[in-house]
Amino acid sequence: MNKPISDDPFIERMIFESGGVQAFATELDHASSALPQHINADPEGVEKGLAKLVLTLIELIRRMLEHQALRRMEGGSLSDDEIERLGETFMRLEKRMEELKVAFHLEGEELNLNLGPLGDLM
Repeated sequence: MNKPISDDPFIERMIFESGGVQAFATELDHASSALPQHINADPEGVEKGLAKLVLTLIELIRRMLEHQALRRMEGGSLSDDEIERLGETFMRLEKRMEELKVAFHLEGEELNLNLGPLGDLM
C-alpha cells in the first residue's frame, strides 16, 4: 500500500486526480508560471482587486445560503413568514451587490476565482 504524500485529504485528492506526484508538480509549475512575477502596487488596482475578492466571497456565500434556503423550503421546515423574510433579504443583498459592482466597475462574470487545475470557483 502506498504511503500518503500528505495528511490533508484535499491535497491527496488533488494529487490523485492530476495523475500522480509528477503530474501534480507539472501542473503546479504551470499554474505558478501564470502568476505575475511582481505585484502591481497601483492603489486603484489594489482596491479593485480587493473589492473583487470580497465580492466574490460574498457571492459564493450568498449562493450557498440560497441553496440551503431552497432545501429548507422544499423540506417544509420554514414558515410562510420565514420564507417571505428570506426572499426579501436575498433581494436586498442582490440589489446591494449590484450597487457595489457598479461602484468598483466590476461585471458579474468577473466575480469568480480560477482555482487552476480545479477550474473556476463558480
